[in-house]
Amino acid sequence: MVTKVNENRGDALALLLTDARRFPILSPERELDLARAWRDDGDQAALQDLVGSHLRLVIKIARGFAGYGLPVSDLIAEGNVGLMQAAQKFDPDRGFRFATYAMWWIRAAIQEHILHSTSIVKMGTTAAQKKLFFNLRQLKGRLEQFEAGDLSPEVVATIATELEVPEKDVVEMNRRMSAADGSLNETVLEDGEIEWLDRLVDEPLTLDDLSRRFHVSRERIRQLEVRAVDKLRKGMLGAAKTLGLSAELAAA
Repeated sequence: MVTKVNENRGDALALLLTDARRFPILSPERELDLARAWRDDGDQAALQDLVGSHLRLVIKIARGFAGYGLPVSDLIAEGNVGLMQAAQKFDPDRGFRFATYAMWWIRAAIQEHILHSTSIVKMGTTAAQKKLFFNLRQLKGRLEQFEAGDLSPEVVATIATELEVPEKDVVEMNRRMSAADGSLNETVLEDGEIEWLDRLVDEPLTLDDLSRRFHVSRERIRQLEVRAVDKLRKGMLGAAKTLGLSAELAAA
């Protein structure tokens, strides 16, 4: 099964590389013409040539993030999203090449995907945490601390100073990146049949339970429940309308 998955990923990557090679590298003059045609006239053919000629850039950047354990083909797909965002916002009259502008969008899209996929628990939320996440591996390698487990106070201080973050953030991020996500289906003991999922508390609360807990009437709890469901339904219908879906499909 693992071999089959790897083969599928390899095939997907090969197709992406083949697709990228279909588009020629653009001269500055041709790139400028295409960017203006897309910006001024909404020329879809110009957009396709502009974006297609930079697929190589997406692949190159995505491969630089291969060490985070995610399929390169997935990283390329996310990078393509960033490339399209760059094309939507690019101003060709600012005087710089599209690749220079698109590089930031591509990298940002890939990094966001990694942050949300590396762990079930989000790895970083602030700009400083993201900077720490994407530079910690490199700094540990440079300091020859890649397999050291918990970092020494001296190393923590060095990294914290260089990245301008608190030392406690370095310690926490290093531990979170070193730990693997656990499965609730793992057994508690190696030779046992009880899974961690079996140890979780299963306690559905009734309206009476909730009314006693929050010191309000049972009817008030019911009203809040109805209001919450109504808000959820309206939100789903609004999203469906935006996406052009039917109300029946959203309700399902």
